[in-house]
Amino acid sequence: MKERRVGIRELKSTLSQCVRDVKMGATIVVTEHGRSVARIVPQGHSLAERLETCKKGLNEAAAAVTRSGNLDAINDIETARKRLDKAIARIRHADRGYSGFFDPVKVDEAALARVYEFDLGLVGSVEEVVATGGDVKALIAKIDAVDVRLSDREAILAGIK
Repeated sequence: MKERRVGIRELKSTLSQCVRDVKMGATIVVTEHGRSVARIVPQGHSLAERLETCKKGLNEAAAAVTRSGNLDAINDIETARKRLDKAIARIRHADRGYSGFFDPVKVDEAALARVYEFDLGLVGSVEEVVATGGDVKALIAKIDAVDVRLSDREAILAGIK
């Protein structure tokens, strides 16, 4: 299913249908006066799990290329697999910003809002990777963009500590 934009008023009146859609895999973008304010995604679909769905397509592409005997494309497919695995590992082991229970931590609200906005943008970048069709070179470029965003996120979090 695709992403669907829903205003707050519409969400209130169609909440049950929206939840059913999300259960079926849709993403609901909640808007207020035309601006995105929230995103409702299926539970359990972490960014890493969303990227994992791309592996199936790459495996099928590799099998098709191998059967056809056109092994020139196999290098691009393997490059995409390796970069995808790297991005998945970086997301799974990313700094979540947790601190010790008794550690006094005071984070500037503006900095926290920046991280929040950045993470929402990262979700969008991952969705772009997942939505990429069979163009392996385009997939590699989008995976690289996610990797750059992860590096930028680490730099932002390093500046907060």
